[in-house]
Amino acid sequence: AAFSALTKTVPAEELVNHIEFMRNLVASMVSDARRRKGGVGDGEFLMPGFNIAKGLEPLLPIFQRGILYGSPTIREVAASGLGELISYTASKYLAGPLIIKMTGPLLRIVGDRNPPNVKIAILRTLGLILVKGGPALRAFVPQFQTTFVKALSDTSRQVRIEATKALALLMPLSTRVDPLLKELVSGSLGKSTGDMGPVAAVQAATLDALAVVLKKAGKKAKLKDSIPSALDASKELLFHEDDGVRESAAKVMGACCLLLGAEITSDVVSSEILASDDETAEERHGKVCACHRIMASGAIIDDSASTEMTGLVVR
Repeated sequence: AAFSALTKTVPAEELVNHIEFMRNLVASMVSDARRRKGGVGDGEFLMPGFNIAKGLEPLLPIFQRGILYGSPTIREVAASGLGELISYTASKYLAGPLIIKMTGPLLRIVGDRNPPNVKIAILRTLGLILVKGGPALRAFVPQFQTTFVKALSDTSRQVRIEATKALALLMPLSTRVDPLLKELVSGSLGKSTGDMGPVAAVQAATLDALAVVLKKAGKKAKLKDSIPSALDASKELLFHEDDGVRESAAKVMGACCLLLGAEITSDVVSSEILASDDETAEERHGKVCACHRIMASGAIIDDSASTEMTGLVVR
């Protein structure tokens, strides 16, 4: 009621200048409510005042305005603060138009030339929105996907990490996986266009994202070439000069082997891992990474190959 009275009296454009104070005030209220409840440890805590009909509506215009029109500092505080409000609210009180109203501004400005800390805050909040919003956000899947894939080529490593995490959260809602797999395979091979961070780092991030998509949604692929093309990319990059690319390529190889079955796994192991003892340091590292990821994936491997792979790792 107090927040509602405040927002009716003071315009949002004025309140946005005090958004950090409001975020701290909410944090203080939550801390006090937790204490009175006896503490909930690290578990989810739902703030009673937000878990009523239209409980977040008085605050939403302020945080939205901060996200859309604030300085970089205000944008970061607004995006993080909105994420905190979402985390304190049960899904049923975010359902429908409210969650959609939150999503639009974040998707609109995440692609702007914001500093990394702003992008990180936005990506984390979009991830929370996906967790809480569920099927109500299905219509936004293409926009989410475009946003997260673009962020994989950001110059900031943490932005790339958050984009991969967000893609993982998007997969339960995604029904058209083949175009995404094709785009990620292309990006992993360094064929993306536009502004990019360090090429090897972007390739590694894209491979990580590809491995996550294969693990979370690979079974949804309908085109016969989708998974094999990802496997081919992993083979091509397994002995790359950059160790991060080799490690990420091995993740993709493991995920593909699990999806493609025992016969393909056997072919991969014999042709890519056990074929030759004459190897460079890069090749040895790539093979060890591949052994680890294939064995950890749960892919079916015959006993003799498994023994040889174990021997390669401990050699």
